[in-house]
Amino acid sequence: MTATNGITAVTSADELRSILGEPSDRVKTKERNYLTDVDKKWISASPFLLMSTSDVEGNCDVSPKGDPAGSLAITPDASTLIIPERPGNRRADGFHNILSNPHIGLVFFIPGRGDTLRVNGRATVVREAPYFDDLIVKGHRPILATQVEVQEVFFHCAKAFMRSGLWKPETWNPTAMPPHAQLVKAVQDIPQTLEELTEYYAHGYEKQLYEIR
Repeated sequence: MTATNGITAVTSADELRSILGEPSDRVKTKERNYLTDVDKKWISASPFLLMSTSDVEGNCDVSPKGDPAGSLAITPDASTLIIPERPGNRRADGFHNILSNPHIGLVFFIPGRGDTLRVNGRATVVREAPYFDDLIVKGHRPILATQVEVQEVFFHCAKAFMRSGLWKPETWNPTAMPPHAQLVKAVQDIPQTLEELTEYYAHGYEKQLYEIR
């Protein structure tokens, strides 16, 4: 324990455990190191996931991935899952991380459900494989995929979603912040006008969901 400027930090695992207490036996034993049929069905029903990676220095990245349910990821066996890469901003932060540090964390969501499926493992960036033909959406075949060697799997409880009310429409407030075009114009020094950005984000995105330009 250290205290600086009125802030008391936790500095050891023992101190942390003394504050939080011990998890229940059910929580301690819920992990598995392979995908069950139930896990595969969840992944097949999920249209959205968050992918967490970090480089060798510990710099982290979390990337959202979305596709129609059944196309977000495939699970050829109990130890492997494949996530296709769709056209994005080309920063490739997660891919750069994987090339230096293969550890990866995934959370699979099903809209309306509070529980989520967490998968941790080791990732490889793949540019070609026989399974790429199974990753085609709307006629477009991905040029890259993330292949994950599954090491840890478990379902996560719904408390965070219950506290946030995330899936309750009455809690939604999309106008709490300006439209995305206005946000971009406010934080980036770019030559495009607000009108050009508004047109791009309104219609340009739809044209680039799967087709690489």
